[in-house]
This record gives sequence, structure tokens and C-alpha cells, in this order.
Amino acid sequence: MTDYAGQAAPQRQYRDVPEPDTGTKNIGDALADVTKDLSVLFQQEVALAKAEVRQTATKAGQAAGMYAGAAIAAFLFVLFLSLALWEALSDSTGRGWGAVIVAAIWLIAGVVLYLVARAQMKKVGGIPQTTETLSQVPNALKGQEERNQ
Repeated sequence: MTDYAGQAAPQRQYRDVPEPDTGTKNIGDALADVTKDLSVLFQQEVALAKAEVRQTATKAGQAAGMYAGAAIAAFLFVLFLSLALWEALSDSTGRGWGAVIVAAIWLIAGVVLYLVARAQMKKVGGIPQTTETLSQVPNALKGQEERNQ
């Protein structure tokens, strides 16, 4: 043991413990706060992305279903009604012209169904909120949130 000859033992100064009245944080606490904030930020971004992807996938699925439905309906409709219409027109125009008229009618029907499906697909918007908030992350990390507005 060291003899201090009647003097008080020296006190070790802890530099990582802030003074109670200064209100400052040490580097460890600051890094812990930053890490926690980044973790929460990324969790929120992932949750937002999942919600937007789910919504977008639903709209895309509906449009794809409409394309498939249009294709199947057009095929069956063309197949069965074309035969009947062709037979009816063949009596007055001949078999060849009856077939051409029937084909032209179903071409118009297919174009209309395609245009409706394309209009539905244009409503699919992607993930705009996630894109916007992710573009704000670099400024937030730099402490320049005011540049995001």
C-alpha cells in the first residue's frame, strides 16, 4: 500500500461521466442515442416500404387479373360467337367475307379491353412516400433537416 503521509488519497477523475449540473452527454451516450435513432428510423422506413409495396402489389395484381380476364374472355368470346356470327353472315355475304367481318369486330373488342387494362395499370404508382423519406435521410444524418423542406 502507498503511504500518503497524512494526505488524502488522490481522486481519479472520470472523464466519461458528465457533471450533474452541466447537462452534457458523454460520447458513449451520444453514440447510443444516435444508434437508437438510426435503428428506429430504418425500422420505420422498412415498415413504410412494406406498406407501400403491399399496396402497389395489390393494384398491380388487380391490373394483371384484368389483363388475364380480358384475354380469356376475348378468346372464348371470339371462339364461340365468331362461329355463330360467321355462320349467320355466310348466308348473305359468303363464307370468306363473313369471316373477315367477324375478325374485324373481335379486333375492335380486343383493343377496347386492352385500353381499359392499360388505364388501370397506369394507376399503379410505386412507392413514392418511401422514396421521398429515404431521400431525406442524408440531410437528417448531417443534422440539416431544414434542407428537406
